[in-house]
Amino acid sequence: MPDAHGSIERSYAMKFCAIAAASVMSMFLVAWGSGDLVAQDRYDVKAHYVKTEVMIPMRDGVKLFTIIYAPKEKSREYPILLTRTAYGIPPYGPDNYRTVVGPNNEFARDGYIVVYQDARGKFKSEGEFIHHVPVIKNSERPNESKDTYDTIDWLVRNVPNNNGRVGQWGISWGGWQVSMGMIDAHPALEASSPQAPPQDQFLGDDHHSGGAFQLMYAFAWMSGNARQRRAPSERQDVRFDYGTPDGVEFFLNLGGASNARRYFEDDVPTWNDYMKHGTYDEYWQSRNVPKDLKNINHAVLIVAGWFDAQDFWGPFRMHKAMKEFNPTNKTYTIIGPWHHGGWGRVDGDTLGHLNFGAKTGEYYRKNIEKPFFDYFLKDAGKFTMPPVMAFETGANTWRSYDAWPPAHTTETRLYLRENGKLGFSPSADANGADSFVSDPAKPVPYSAEIRTIEGHTFMVEDQRFVWTRPDVLVYQTDVLREDVTIAGPVLAKLHVATTGTDADFVVKVIDVFPGDTPDPRPNPYGVRLGGFQMLLVADILRAKFRNSFTTPEPMVPNRMTALEFPLGDRHHTFKKGHKIMVHIQSTWFPMFDRNPQTFVDIYHAKDSDYRKATHTVYRSATAGSFVTLTLQKK
Repeated sequence: MPDAHGSIERSYAMKFCAIAAASVMSMFLVAWGSGDLVAQDRYDVKAHYVKTEVMIPMRDGVKLFTIIYAPKEKSREYPILLTRTAYGIPPYGPDNYRTVVGPNNEFARDGYIVVYQDARGKFKSEGEFIHHVPVIKNSERPNESKDTYDTIDWLVRNVPNNNGRVGQWGISWGGWQVSMGMIDAHPALEASSPQAPPQDQFLGDDHHSGGAFQLMYAFAWMSGNARQRRAPSERQDVRFDYGTPDGVEFFLNLGGASNARRYFEDDVPTWNDYMKHGTYDEYWQSRNVPKDLKNINHAVLIVAGWFDAQDFWGPFRMHKAMKEFNPTNKTYTIIGPWHHGGWGRVDGDTLGHLNFGAKTGEYYRKNIEKPFFDYFLKDAGKFTMPPVMAFETGANTWRSYDAWPPAHTTETRLYLRENGKLGFSPSADANGADSFVSDPAKPVPYSAEIRTIEGHTFMVEDQRFVWTRPDVLVYQTDVLREDVTIAGPVLAKLHVATTGTDADFVVKVIDVFPGDTPDPRPNPYGVRLGGFQMLLVADILRAKFRNSFTTPEPMVPNRMTALEFPLGDRHHTFKKGHKIMVHIQSTWFPMFDRNPQTFVDIYHAKDSDYRKATHTVYRSATAGSFVTLTLQKK
């Protein structure tokens, strides 16, 4: 679950940063478990901390490998800060120390007992690894909620000089682990920070969105993190060799997702499970976290990134559940201009070619994360964060709110119109429609980059690499005469028809820069910012799930059908002089698998199932298509 640099603009006309090239391996390590790939002030952890490796017993007898870093200074008591992960907790060995202890070394300097644990069935822990094992009430089966409880119970009883208070933090998978620890929590748990926590793996986190399968990411994650192991080990799985740097080539040759067994065989049980569960059935419903987020009575800090490609939906679902089920709880949510996990490890002033004008990641770590844990675990300092803090991109400033979406917003429709126009009033055209041919053999790429692993800068990538394709419909407003600020959900409603029996529809909302926007200086990558089409928010719907994710239905060829689906939330100002643009397409490859455009089990589709189809998007007076923006008046 990726993570590496992050942030966005101060003034679109100011200097813009070029993309910082991080190696693929570094991306995986940062995203999936290593906490030491971060530039920080040097701190001699070994001089100030004692490292202990222990096996902590769970209630079913399985023992989990745990590393404890405790301050050498024993004159006072310290809170315990816990993170549990499936990505390993190196370096292993009693004499090998991390260079960063805790979310950052400010925690180490101030004195925390910091605990790292390999999740059940991973690395040096005993037991069986099950991908996002569900919490099943009144069941004797082990789960991560029970394992967190038992771990905390052992720690407060056995670690010297602890003050009886425990906090937990984690990003991505680690954030999911935190949400598990919040369920039926141990009494000593007083502060949790779930950061980019996946909350439903079918309805929009990590591996699916809109019923479509995130093929590229799922393949990379499972080939590197979900292989069966023969025995506990501290060794990372060997990375899969794609045999090419070109993900489009590799995944076109793969065909249907179930064909990955030619590489995995039965070595990746989770992949085989996925291939059996192509709808939102009991397998996925049991793994929905928000349904279990009840009776939580300790402080919670939820962290989200506007440009998180992997777990954007999770924090918003958690925020909603916490407000619904635990309305009086001390729950705080912060949303910044970050990619997946960027708040934890980079300055947060840039992302791709965009500049946010401030070190938003540094601000979060110094003014939000550290004070949160200090206040609730040490009674130290103050924590005055409002219930919601959201960074407004475009204007490039933090905003404080009592709720999300904020009060005093209005839903406004932006309609598709004739001649590629967008407008705030519907078309008067009685028969307006636009059509394109979608060929699964020639899918629209999700990024202009040549890569086999998803990355993250594509979340704000210039969309000019696809806007002239005949299978991408493009609509845009006139030049904006005043700022337009959105704060809340962005939704799409399309009236469509297809000559096939199934189809995917992707809707992108884009901020188009003025033609005279100056290029960066220096400009080693030759970036042209005049007319830059910044991807702001986008998502996909697999049409067979238009009425139900549990019961798919075929499209009736050539029959007009309404599709409604969310694109995600955003807080952004389209500046005066910019334009708002919408792209509509039917493939977004290989980030998402291809729809054969025939009503079949897509995971097991044969080559002969993939067929061209003509898709029509209606924009008439009686059957309009539009994007709904949540406008904020200032």
